[in-house]
Amino acid sequence: MPPEQILQAYADAVYARDAEALLALYHPQVTVYDMWAHWLYDGQPQWRGMVEGWFASLGDERVQVTFDDIRSHVTPEMALVHAFVTYAGLSASGERLRAMNNRLTLTLTRSGDRWLILHEHSSAPADFETGKVNLHRPA
Repeated sequence: MPPEQILQAYADAVYARDAEALLALYHPQVTVYDMWAHWLYDGQPQWRGMVEGWFASLGDERVQVTFDDIRSHVTPEMALVHAFVTYAGLSASGERLRAMNNRLTLTLTRSGDRWLILHEHSSAPADFETGKVNLHRPA
């Protein structure tokens, strides 16, 4: 799987609320700097708790994930992929309820013939004066 295909696999797993499929994209010793709640998830067991809690909180809603301005740099052993990401909450009938944007950077490492996410960092810009995070990217 080329590194950029991890993004599609990520989107598919999130939409399906399939924790196992999503976690299969991550290295066992992954480090995640997520936007919400915790400064650090250290290792797949900690990340699993966040993923399972997120999916359980959705009820009958789905999350549609899309990526824009995808850029990557690949070497034989590691890859860097970064993009803008939109998370859109969808009702059970598919109606878009809300959306937010983040910046996402993934550091990938080879594991046999596949790539695994070794480090994930999501962020959004914060206003210098108020500290308020901007979750809506300008068009």
